[in-house]
Amino acid sequence: MAALACVALTLTVRQTGRSEHRFGRLVRLASVGGALPPASAVHARTAVRSVRWAARAIPARVACLEESTAASVLLAVGGRGNAWRHGVAADPIRLHAWICDEHGRPVEEPGHTGDYTPINTANSSGAEPR
Repeated sequence: MAALACVALTLTVRQTGRSEHRFGRLVRLASVGGALPPASAVHARTAVRSVRWAARAIPARVACLEESTAASVLLAVGGRGNAWRHGVAADPIRLHAWICDEHGRPVEEPGHTGDYTPINTANSSGAEPR
């Protein structure tokens, strides 16, 4: 239930306000747990899986940006921080957002996530991206 509330909050923040400030609002929301102790890999994995499961119940677009933001919020609600990343990969150019565990490893992401170069980060929990 908490994951569902975090997804709903993320979608509400995404849609509230001017569209040109949408990304910034989501980055600020993803930053809410920055001062909290880092989540373990198990906590982070559970948060991501819970958010993905909850998102299926909502008839709205929930992609990597919304999933990673909602997972960050869910971890913060549970008293844990994380390292949120937003990156770009080339050929073809594509964007992706994800969270990292306390060792800087992407959580519940495919192996090709390493192809993305982080260009935006939120929260200081976790190691620097690899």
